[in-house]
Amino acid sequence: MQRLIDLYRQWAGEAPANVQKLPQAGSNREYYRMADADGATVVGVVGTSRDEDHAFVYLSNHFNKRRLPVPRVLAVSDDELCYLQTDLGSVSLFDAIAGGREAGGRYNVNEKELLVRTIRELPDIQIRGARGLDFSHCYPQPEFNMDSVLFDLNYFKYCFLKPTELDFHELKLEADFRLFAKDLTAERADSFMYRDFQARNVMLDGRGNPWFIDFQGGRRGPYYYDVASFLWQASARYSHKLRRELVYEYYESLKNYTEVPSVRHFVEQLSRFVLFRTLQVLGAYGFRGYFEQKRHFIDSIPPAIQNLREMLGLKCFPYPYMMDMLRRLTALPRFATIEQPALNRADGYRTAHTNVYKAHPQDGPATFSKYDGRGPLVVRVFSFAYRNGIPADESGNGGGYVFDCRSTHNPGRYEPYKKLTGLDEPVIRFLEDDGEILVFLESVYKLADAHVRRYMQRGFTDLMFCFGCTGGQHRSVYSAQHLAEHINGKFGVEVRIVHREQGISTVLEARSKGKEGPQP
Repeated sequence: MQRLIDLYRQWAGEAPANVQKLPQAGSNREYYRMADADGATVVGVVGTSRDEDHAFVYLSNHFNKRRLPVPRVLAVSDDELCYLQTDLGSVSLFDAIAGGREAGGRYNVNEKELLVRTIRELPDIQIRGARGLDFSHCYPQPEFNMDSVLFDLNYFKYCFLKPTELDFHELKLEADFRLFAKDLTAERADSFMYRDFQARNVMLDGRGNPWFIDFQGGRRGPYYYDVASFLWQASARYSHKLRRELVYEYYESLKNYTEVPSVRHFVEQLSRFVLFRTLQVLGAYGFRGYFEQKRHFIDSIPPAIQNLREMLGLKCFPYPYMMDMLRRLTALPRFATIEQPALNRADGYRTAHTNVYKAHPQDGPATFSKYDGRGPLVVRVFSFAYRNGIPADESGNGGGYVFDCRSTHNPGRYEPYKKLTGLDEPVIRFLEDDGEILVFLESVYKLADAHVRRYMQRGFTDLMFCFGCTGGQHRSVYSAQHLAEHINGKFGVEVRIVHREQGISTVLEARSKGKEGPQP
């Protein structure tokens, strides 16, 4: 600690006015927030491995030259066991999405947007970050290869599989392990494999932009690994639908940096890495849980086993003995009580970008109207209370759709929600957890999508949607807001939102749309 203070004094010209020890993560490194008299802070790090610290310092300097969002190293001790880096604050992606995780995987729109933003930034550090990088500085080895794969598979075998006392033929399993390792390392990889890419290692700035930390274990390797590590983190409980959407977002972003394989090949190879990553984390959980008796890791085993069970049910991998052994493993009585997760009803609507249907030139206009070809389309979405009447149509077109939300569960009946609206987090979670509003919106989205597509194709200028409920406060506000964001996100048109009874008016501006690609 004194050496770190000396390093700070050497860098700043004076001792820190305040030093606060930060919670320790999974490694042996110690972190301190160090502040000067004006309150400006940096983070001081005390390591135990010179090679590991050297890897971080080298990678940080390299990534900063590439203008990637990582902390900047400010000062390093002569033995490289202490260094100072810029302070990225205290809000991690893991903290920011805690509500969805604690709600059993029911992530709201804002939490999903943070996940999308993060996964779309990942190829930047993987592909652009690898350019000009000297991988010989990586720790503990420069690349992902057969030896590292077999090490992790045997870590699973000795630290997790054997303690379960499941009977298996070790030579047959070893043969499948080698075949599995060969398939995982078959493709040439010129990208940077982050290796420990998870929500805890992503910090968020004041605008919600992701910054990456703890990449010192990275090396040359396939980009599939980090996607599997991030999206199949056992405790996150991402639904199948959310994972598919995030894989799509990653695939589309990856196209901006390198030539991508076909969707089919991408998904097949990603599936192998998901299986590998699942076995790898079970090995770690077995060691930390069974041998070191750490409660957190023991508690993490059930969701990891569930991930494994789902993988076994989704795809038949060409490793017959290993797959048979894994099926017997998940069927052991100690794991049989692990419940299947309930359908994540919070994913009842989609907000991912997709292109508008383009009419064939030979189709010709379906009808003729004085509004044909005028455009661009502006969509107006209202929430209202029926007792105050349906909102007036000011466009002169005779309105559009009016949806009655009163058939769905009303949070306004309960005291904790009476002073809140459908824009507030507790009401959002109530409605999404209950699920009735999501089923209702599925049908609304189908109608709205078809109508918006056709209006855009014909060059119409105005379309109106109204949602009514008892007080215009909860269900109608939620529905109007989500339809507006859905239409703006999917079609890129201007959407004007009016929550009439709440006196709130906002505009989601029109934007240019990116090219749609295949969805893994």
